[in-house]
Amino acid sequence: MATVVLPGPLSRRTGGEDRIALPGGTAGDVLKALEAAHPDIRGWVLDEHGRLRRHVNVFVNSERAALDHPVADGDEVYVLQAISGGAGSDAELLVGTRKGLYVLRGSRGDAMRVVHREFGGDTVEYAMRDPRSGRYFASVTSGHFGPRLFLARDPAGPWEQAEGPAFPADAGASVTRIWVVVPGSEKEVLWAGAAPAALFKSADGGRTWALNRALWDDPTRPKWEGGAGGLALHSICPWPGDPKRLAIGISAAGVWITEDGGESWSHHVEGLVARYVPEDTPAGEVNHCVHKIERSPVEPTTLYMQFHGGVYRSDDAGATWIDIGADGGLPADFGFPLVADPGDPNRAFVIPLVADVDRVTPEGRLRVYETRDRGASWRPLTRGLPQENAWATILRQAFCHDGGEPLGLYFGTESGSVYGSADGGESWTEAARQLPPVVSVRSA
Repeated sequence: MATVVLPGPLSRRTGGEDRIALPGGTAGDVLKALEAAHPDIRGWVLDEHGRLRRHVNVFVNSERAALDHPVADGDEVYVLQAISGGAGSDAELLVGTRKGLYVLRGSRGDAMRVVHREFGGDTVEYAMRDPRSGRYFASVTSGHFGPRLFLARDPAGPWEQAEGPAFPADAGASVTRIWVVVPGSEKEVLWAGAAPAALFKSADGGRTWALNRALWDDPTRPKWEGGAGGLALHSICPWPGDPKRLAIGISAAGVWITEDGGESWSHHVEGLVARYVPEDTPAGEVNHCVHKIERSPVEPTTLYMQFHGGVYRSDDAGATWIDIGADGGLPADFGFPLVADPGDPNRAFVIPLVADVDRVTPEGRLRVYETRDRGASWRPLTRGLPQENAWATILRQAFCHDGGEPLGLYFGTESGSVYGSADGGESWTEAARQLPPVVSVRSA
């Protein structure tokens, strides 16, 4: 038996069931069994000829599948409604702001419309959609009630509050911000990074969370210092296909790597130059302010980093780091966001800011910089972006890709604009404007 996983709108046609065990040797067989068991869903997934409807996608486990895709016992068949709701609309963005979550929909690389707003008045630190389950997640910080994590089948709700992430009583700490939520390499496993610099794991699709004690109890922790945003664990880089290997980035405690599923951790900052501390600072001090790390999924040994003054690359899974921002043509090597091309390990994107004392785009020009040679050279991508009096700030979680071909790129500014490109950054469109200050942008 395989398990069919349905989004909220479709589960309403199965009496509220969103996980249904059904027989079948192919994805098509399983879907026909779904129709036989729940006649009200007929015509919503398959058309009258038994073909997959235009605005429906099917995944078997994590792989997009046609109807003849083989299905084995224990497989999960995800039925995902296309986000369009109509022809020509093929992009959905989850935009976290200081005043709620905004769901944008429209054509890739074109102006988009706000179709829903949630958590009004609260800061949405991060929102994402897990492509394996179709669940949406939102990290919400209330000025009155603190941080909470919510999940939903549909961004229009209803939203369910997760149990955690939260510290156990003996940890002597409280979560002050949930920075990021990332799907793991195993079914139903997700990772969350929080302040003060804690890693949490969920093994049940994000409903409950447990603290990783090995990292929390590391003996060097008393020496860790936070950056301007606090002691933040904001970057989590799973190793595709290997749940035991994980790299994380902490501001300002550097890079940490586990190769045993989080039972133990090692600290890796070789090659990083912290120009903001005195030259005679002892080598053992933990003071490396990582701003963002991303791993290449097709070459997992390759990682890219935006540092607090410097852009770096690692060729050995994060053990050592090479400066790729000093002489390649960047107008500045300070910044927060970074995107690694998911299909090309030689390609990455950054959005530079002047410096830590002046966190705006250099020369008042809004430019995304691309490398296609692993950081040996960088070129500006500016078509469609304002090049005069554009003093923008883009935060670490406010830049993303959509995994498409050609690659879609999206970023948001603290001045409330969201920009999108459907051609790998060659041209840009202002997808939305006059939003509250943008904290995060993720493609769903």
